Amino acid sequence: MEFDSEALRRLLGKYKFRDLTVEELKNVNMFFPHFRYSMDTYVFKDSTQKDLLNFTGTIPVIYQGNTYNIPIRLWILDSHPFAPPICFLKPTANMGILVGKHVDAQGRIYLPYLQNWSHPKSIIVGLIKEMVAKFQEELPLYSLSSSDEARQVDLLAYIAKITEGVSDINSKNWANRENKTVNKITVVGGGELGIACTLAISAKGIADKVVLLDFSEGTKGGMMDLDIFNLPNVEISKDLSASAHSKVVIFTVNSLGSSQSYLDVVQSNVDMFRALVPALGHYSQHGILLVASQPVEIMTYVTWKLSAFPANRVIGIGCNLDSQRLQYIITHVLKAQTSGKEVWVIGEQGEDKVPIWSGQEEVTNQDSQMRLSNRAMELLRVKGQRSWSVGLSVADLLDSIVNDKKKVHSVSVLAKGYYDINSEVFLSLPCILGTSGVSEVIKTTVKEETVTEKLQSKVECLGACVNVPVVQINGNYYEDLTPKDIKEIIDELKAGKIPKPGPRSGHFCEPARGLTSLTEPPKGPGFGVQAGL
Repeated sequence: MEFDSEALRRLLGKYKFRDLTVEELKNVNMFFPHFRYSMDTYVFKDSTQKDLLNFTGTIPVIYQGNTYNIPIRLWILDSHPFAPPICFLKPTANMGILVGKHVDAQGRIYLPYLQNWSHPKSIIVGLIKEMVAKFQEELPLYSLSSSDEARQVDLLAYIAKITEGVSDINSKNWANRENKTVNKITVVGGGELGIACTLAISAKGIADKVVLLDFSEGTKGGMMDLDIFNLPNVEISKDLSASAHSKVVIFTVNSLGSSQSYLDVVQSNVDMFRALVPALGHYSQHGILLVASQPVEIMTYVTWKLSAFPANRVIGIGCNLDSQRLQYIITHVLKAQTSGKEVWVIGEQGEDKVPIWSGQEEVTNQDSQMRLSNRAMELLRVKGQRSWSVGLSVADLLDSIVNDKKKVHSVSVLAKGYYDINSEVFLSLPCILGTSGVSEVIKTTVKEETVTEKLQSKVECLGACVNVPVVQINGNYYEDLTPKDIKEIIDELKAGKIPKPGPRSGHFCEPARGLTSLTEPPKGPGFGVQAGL
């Protein structure tokens, strides 16, 4: 069938880079002329929907001397070619999905080529070629017996209705295979912070195995030395699948440069996390995600949205280091008697941290505690946060999680529902940590109205950078806006209606217009990672 460029151009009327997309699909048609194109509705993880171009067809895979035609479906995002396609298997009724390193239970496909997608280097034809190569190593489908075909029909109906989710119908589940490594930890990022975390974890003997995912190139930083001297139980890898079955995945990657603004850093980190978080979440579906990347509160929120993990299993390192230091200063430097009371730093990392005490006391004791904590905070402010000190703090959190210590730490968690916070933001609050992540958020009663007022002031700006531009109206946030969106919101308000808050693009953490604060296409994982981070 002849490729109809004009018909395809009309289908892509709302695509931001329509001409680039048409030209690439014309190239795909030269290699795979049997693929068929259509516009259909894609359902994102937050149940929002968007009309996207997709094409279906089969790719030839030679496995153990036999040729199999593997049916696939590729969804093309409206920011293509700056964002990678979303790829799925499209099994027939007599096929079952073989869940493996590159395929999940719904047939979604995960490949290094997708994770490292970068226009113009990355193209769909190259993606399909890698898909063929990986499927020749591990076939993604298997033939069902006749008794299983009815159940497979149910699975196909499920996939057709919602393209993402959690299901294990008729899939041979690789994710739940027996894992002989009792405590496996993955550190994402080979900069100074990633190395510091790896060394601290090894020194404390917390993990049976540590995987350090390093995306940098060359011999900068300490990664080469770590490789040379070969620490026991530490594996250095660039392959995300090496993280499979980790109890905890620690994110330390940062994209920082001396010329970047705060918004540039946030947007660059979000772009990196889009490539990393879904794949790492797939490989460790029952693990805990611990975020040390900056800014911690925003990046923890982004990780939660991109992973679709329960909030109790997505944690930021928050103010744990400051809390431990503050307790030490009060007890060992100021030599104060605290009667067994604990003190924590809560809120967000930065100058406006809030100290609170555990338990209840008389007003006179509260005033005394406030004076003591204020004095200790003055001493704390002169302390910097070096990579090695943050690494020790990460190992401290890891010890409580892996060994189920049920210890209280001040970490970044979803704060909605606490201290009259009604927004989906992450703030550092005292929490009990164990193998399930956060099992309880500790509510203090000492001068709660003061703490609430201070925390509320932090909520206003957190998360606004993720889907800029953003407007706040009466406590509701409207994100990823266009001039048309603004007009629609104003018209609804004039009519006495309350517009639906959230990203107007229909999905989270993926601006519909493509590039925002970036001035060039986003790079792959590890690009621009400073050696000192």
